[in-house]
Amino acid sequence: MKKIKFGPTDIEVSSVILGLMRINQAKDPVKVLTTAIDNEITFFDHADIYGGGDCETIFADTLAKTDAKREALFIQSKCGIVPGKMFDFSKEHIISSVEGSLKRLNTDYLDALLLHRPDTLFEPEEVAAAFDQLEKDGKVKYFGVSNQKPGQIELLKKYVSQPLVANQLQFGIMHTGMIDQGIHVNMTDGGSVDHDGEILEYSRLHDMTIQAWSPYQYGFFEGVFIDNDKFPELNEKLVVLADKYKTTPTGIASAWILRHPANIQVIAGTMTPHRIEEIAQASEIVLTREEWYDVYKAAGNILP
Repeated sequence: MKKIKFGPTDIEVSSVILGLMRINQAKDPVKVLTTAIDNEITFFDHADIYGGGDCETIFADTLAKTDAKREALFIQSKCGIVPGKMFDFSKEHIISSVEGSLKRLNTDYLDALLLHRPDTLFEPEEVAAAFDQLEKDGKVKYFGVSNQKPGQIELLKKYVSQPLVANQLQFGIMHTGMIDQGIHVNMTDGGSVDHDGEILEYSRLHDMTIQAWSPYQYGFFEGVFIDNDKFPELNEKLVVLADKYKTTPTGIASAWILRHPANIQVIAGTMTPHRIEEIAQASEIVLTREEWYDVYKAAGNILP
């Protein structure tokens, strides 16, 4: 398993994260977790809203049935979304959310807490107060954000005393906006439009780890692009490279993300053990520069 440095810390973590949003749908959750751990995936991502909280509870109950030790795992959760209602970064909501997650996860602390989707009504002073209290009480070790751009991060950094170590962003072969605008600099085509405030470059400059969510999806949750007849050229290229590297198209799609020098983590949300294995094993595949660009172009992207 390829390891990466987590944000500006000296901690090394697995480059593949197991996302637990669907653990409530897993046929054999014990097999899911043991497969991940056996393949050196020790980073687990949650959110207080996943399964209405049930996913965190199921994870804790399942983990208790394994031989895994808490101190050997990196457990991360997110808060800030009130489903169907609003986003909430108030001090009260952040602290109560963390306390709820800790109870459901049956742990004394989170290794990392990320603020979920941006709350435009947030008061950065409240977030800072919540972070300070959670850190002081030993309930959260590291803090970060999710789906935020540089200006939002800088505003938060003005008030919080802790470094922001990670940003969870959608990224994959069919969701390449953060890369496109950097390739199409000084152009006037669609690829040149900067939707994210140069978040890729910002993250590298400020040692923030990008965590790629929904890495195998296309569109606005329209489906998976792998083995999808809508993308014949891309899938043909993935199959060719999979044969070369003795892996699968899913493995190549993972390796494509991990090849980027920004040290991006891949969040694998699958609850299928053999897919967990192939994604974990693909972390050690290093595509050539030509192969990386071939995949990029096969996905319909144009180099200027």
